[in-house]
Amino acid sequence: MKGQYSVSVQNNKVKYEFTIKRNITVIQGDSATGKTTLVDLIREYQLEGADSGISLSCKKKCVVLEGTDWERNLSLYTDCIVFVDEGNRFIATPEFAHAIKSTDNYYVLITREGLETLPYSVNEIYGIHTSGKYADLKQVYHEFYLIYGVESKKGYIENHASKAIEKVLCENSNSGFDFFTTVFAQKYECESANGKSNIYKNLLASSKKTLIIADGAAFGSQMAKVMKIAERADCVLFLPESFEYILLASIFAKDSEITKVLEQPEDFIESKDFFSWEQFFTVLLIKISDGTYLKYFKKKLNPNYLSEKIKNVILNSDAMKGICGLMMEEK
Repeated sequence: MKGQYSVSVQNNKVKYEFTIKRNITVIQGDSATGKTTLVDLIREYQLEGADSGISLSCKKKCVVLEGTDWERNLSLYTDCIVFVDEGNRFIATPEFAHAIKSTDNYYVLITREGLETLPYSVNEIYGIHTSGKYADLKQVYHEFYLIYGVESKKGYIENHASKAIEKVLCENSNSGFDFFTTVFAQKYECESANGKSNIYKNLLASSKKTLIIADGAAFGSQMAKVMKIAERADCVLFLPESFEYILLASIFAKDSEITKVLEQPEDFIESKDFFSWEQFFTVLLIKISDGTYLKYFKKKLNPNYLSEKIKNVILNSDAMKGICGLMMEEK
């Protein structure tokens, strides 16, 4: 499945409207915010259709996955939007992650905890809030809101107004780390966390004000705990889709087809082929750079990306200007 889909579901008391565009969408929030009610409505409509008194509008079939037979039931769903409530313990298991990895469904997962086994985006973590009422029916209208607000023009999450960054912490020790080390090493200590799950541990062990650079396309499971300590430690998070996305947007976007992909990735990324958008952008960059002097390698950065000309193109691009502007202001 690919593309974005609007969902509208309601009964005579409540109405939900939202749009999803990736294979994994996460809904968070405390009790009594309407999360379980949403799943209940979809379940009832799945079982009884219009006889349930519920109206559901979506171009794709919406279903609820639950219970001990979830694996068998999942095998019956194809090209669906699958909802899973947090009461189902399997939602956090490696078995569930493996089972959904190559399916052509989209998944809406309700959970209060980070799902460590799944690569979901920081831009697809939502809460639900009430935005109005219909007086005649006493109907409450619900919509999703973006919890972390990462999709700002600045390109980064600003926790406080003033900072003095002392350290740059990158998620991995691959090509992105090679690039950022070259850019920042003369002014800041640079370190690799060797995996997204180690960023939190690194922050706990360090008292330095840190710029955290990670692939936002798969960092969702870490956000809640990392944000807590980042706010307390006065750190900054820079979470582009991925380093490969930065290179595509800065160097290769002159290609009109690449521009179309970057503007609406959901129309091009098939969920059964790519578990996260980061994987898609990596494959796309390797393909488009093949046979050129900028041939891309994931593990080790092609030195041509570090030439002054190419490096400046990257740093002055819209994909980087927010964070580079912040670092320049400090110095």
